[in-house]
Amino acid sequence: MIDEILAYNKKFVEEKQYEKYTTSKYPDKKIAILTCMDTRLVELLPAALGLRNGDVKIIKNAGGMVINPFGSVIRSLLIAIVELGVEEIMVIGHTDCGVRHVDSHAMVEHMKSRGVPQESIDLMKYCGVDFEQWLAGFDTEEQSVMDTVDTIRNHPLIPHDIRVGGYIIDTFTGALEVVC
Repeated sequence: MIDEILAYNKKFVEEKQYEKYTTSKYPDKKIAILTCMDTRLVELLPAALGLRNGDVKIIKNAGGMVINPFGSVIRSLLIAIVELGVEEIMVIGHTDCGVRHVDSHAMVEHMKSRGVPQESIDLMKYCGVDFEQWLAGFDTEEQSVMDTVDTIRNHPLIPHDIRVGGYIIDTFTGALEVVC
């Protein structure tokens, strides 16, 4: 499959199809969106929000969550705010999120069944990785969004004039519900 993607990319560049996507690194709408990596959102989310290339910064991860207050999500938001002019943040969860049902203990067992040695898991625990917290799911999409919004709003490095809101997008209709 990767070879097919690489072949398509070569043709894309040769035909200069990239020209219609030309924009700057600065988001036109001065918004950063933290959302889930769910495949249903790849085209649906921008279409449902009327977004075009160059409008916003989109940060995606499993569940659209801030797990570590000093991890890559907050780092990305800080760079978007301080260096790229972002003034508002939207945290957008979605209906039927697969992370909701994630069980950290089952994840560790699946890793071991895929060949990850127990020694590697023990080393990660020794280095301070709390698998229960790091690989945990959540009870409801709404609570996950509220927790993430709260973490961002109260983060000591996020300027207080940044507006942060939480939303749930319906993965079927694209309807956006305000959570907080």
